[in-house]
Amino acid sequence: MSNPAPKPSPNTCGPEHAHRTGHRRRTAASLALATLLAWPGQPAPLHAKTILAYYLVWYAAPPHSTEWGWHWTMDRFQPDRINALGEREIASWYQPWIGPYDSGDTVALEYHALLMRIAGVDAVVINWFGPENVFDYARIDQNLRRFLPLLEQAGLQWALCFEDRSLQAPEPANLRSDPDPIPRAISILRHAARVYFNHPNYLRWQGRPVLLNFGPQVLRNPGQWQQVLNSLDPPPALFTINTPAPGAVGAFAWPPMWLSQAPGTDGVLSETALHRYLTDFEQSARTWPAAISTAFPRFHDIHPRAGVRGYWGYLGDRAGATFRQTLQRALTNATPMAMIATWNDFGEGTQIEPSGEFGLRDLLTLQELRRTHVDPAFAGTPQALELVRRLYLHRRCSGTNSARQAELDAAARALGSFQFREAAALLPPLEPTVTRGPNRPDLDTK
Repeated sequence: MSNPAPKPSPNTCGPEHAHRTGHRRRTAASLALATLLAWPGQPAPLHAKTILAYYLVWYAAPPHSTEWGWHWTMDRFQPDRINALGEREIASWYQPWIGPYDSGDTVALEYHALLMRIAGVDAVVINWFGPENVFDYARIDQNLRRFLPLLEQAGLQWALCFEDRSLQAPEPANLRSDPDPIPRAISILRHAARVYFNHPNYLRWQGRPVLLNFGPQVLRNPGQWQQVLNSLDPPPALFTINTPAPGAVGAFAWPPMWLSQAPGTDGVLSETALHRYLTDFEQSARTWPAAISTAFPRFHDIHPRAGVRGYWGYLGDRAGATFRQTLQRALTNATPMAMIATWNDFGEGTQIEPSGEFGLRDLLTLQELRRTHVDPAFAGTPQALELVRRLYLHRRCSGTNSARQAELDAAARALGSFQFREAAALLPPLEPTVTRGPNRPDLDTK
């Protein structure tokens, strides 16, 4: 199968261009390697409002994987089919700028980490099901481990969002079947406490590791979560959806698509209903120790078309106004954290990751609103976001050239530490045949 990401032919790096820029690039690389290899990759200092991005590591794609994963196919779509526009047939209404990727591919993971950092994200919330070898859960956990060094290098903190619906999955062969989900939950989260919670870049609230729960969906009875939390060392600060479960310190908001199912809505979540939900959440949050506000760009779900679930409703993009309004609200209310839902859920269409349809638009909004409401000195720029894209393309173009990849490592360190001039010296513009590819408009790379 062909590479889902753009893979230029050996000559598309442009020998003429390489000759013209080779000396400058080598000189810049020498300086960058001397100054950046020791960069510690410490997380950026957090401000009064910490900006989070919800992230999925569940995608699989050739050639990194042997076959396309369910989240790109949903057992209906065929990504090997490419239309006249160069777009693959994937389980989404939208096309990733770099094409459908594999969440274990460190080139794609580096691209995401640097984009998030330069766009204005402080910490990444990673959707996680536990380490058990059932369904794709162990693979997701493995992808998470690949991602962490790249998040650290980009200066990002991170936290887990545990999907407790994983407790309904069949027991792995090495575990005794037990109808009580609590021992299983304790085992999974003790693994998280042992492997992840003490990491220096793990996000904390009042000294406690932050843990989100996408639910509760299984541990719904009073006292169940409290029992699980009491068994963990260190005990995390738990946040559940919409309202705090017993034992949680607070909750996080999420797109309230159930409101689009009310009579008279025609299946569409109105702007009025959306902001009424956000108002109710903010008022309730005043009584909790902490809360996480949430911003989202749209909800345009492909699952019904794939035939894997019913219609959950629709929230319009409104030419970027939905994201701008919900993000501005999340950044200016009294909650200590604001989360973007999501960075890359292409199945539900809530992504702000650059796409063929929206380009960098939502990341530019994030940069602008972070400077306006959180951090006036924030140094991320549109040009730096373009440098991240250029780094990705150079990685693909350079292949197994170890000397060039070492220079690109220095460029990545420079981008993560906001040394954009140094990064630009290591990332000369590419030939047009490299910058054009599936799912990307022809953008100026100079």
